[in-house]
Amino acid sequence: MELMSETRRMCPNCRAFVTTRDRVCPYCEVKLGPRAVDRRDATALVGGFIPHARFVTTVILLINFGLFAATVLLSMRRGNAGALMGLDGQTLADFGAKWNTALAAGQWWRLITAGFLHGGLIHILMNSWVLFDLGAMVEEVYGWARLIVIYLAATVAGFYASAWWSPSISVGASAGLFGLIGAMIALTLRSSSPVAMAYRGLYIRWAIYGLVIGVLPGLAIDNAAHLGGLAGGFAMGYLAGTPRLVENSLPERLWRAAAYMCVGIAAIAFLNMYLWLSRG
Repeated sequence: MELMSETRRMCPNCRAFVTTRDRVCPYCEVKLGPRAVDRRDATALVGGFIPHARFVTTVILLINFGLFAATVLLSMRRGNAGALMGLDGQTLADFGAKWNTALAAGQWWRLITAGFLHGGLIHILMNSWVLFDLGAMVEEVYGWARLIVIYLAATVAGFYASAWWSPSISVGASAGLFGLIGAMIALTLRSSSPVAMAYRGLYIRWAIYGLVIGVLPGLAIDNAAHLGGLAGGFAMGYLAGTPRLVENSLPERLWRAAAYMCVGIAAIAFLNMYLWLSRG
């Protein structure tokens, strides 16, 4: 697990892997500025309450747990005494799970909301454990704006693939998580250094382990969503690259605009979820 320590970063000029202690890239001799995550003012992030190294990751976790609590409470009110460990399909469908019948009726927003719902306590704890570490790594390397775009694109791609493959109701953050793995694999293709190759092998193994677990008997795991998320995250990660040396350059402004657009789309999706719930 030493490979997951945060002592490595990527030079934004030549894309070589260097250490966080380097002030000048030993390969291209370009002066290295602060990392994307360090350029953010921690005092602006809820008074420093949320660690700035994983701000977006923490916000996603809070949304996930908030929705999980809401779904458990509603499921219990409907008579499901064991809702904490296993939610009923109707409650998940009402909250915006991937449900092909509703998608066919035009409820596109379920491709987003499904990625923030979970079927039980073990489900959300396992996904949160992975997201807390993996999300922080991606946020540090790619920056907050690219993380938002990658995560949302992977979630949509994952549940779109799931809808194409199976009519079953599906939820979970793992589509987005596989997207983050795909983005990290894409990142390592930009360098041929031994460190990049080691990271590449690590994340490829993560993807393989996750997909193998998904085919074990007795587990209701949506591997189609995993594969779709992996492909979506890889494509967006390869397209995104890492933040440039000049923070206010045109590419950086465009990625921030794309991130704000994704937040707006997600907000519309959650508003549609609320309106759908209100009808019941």
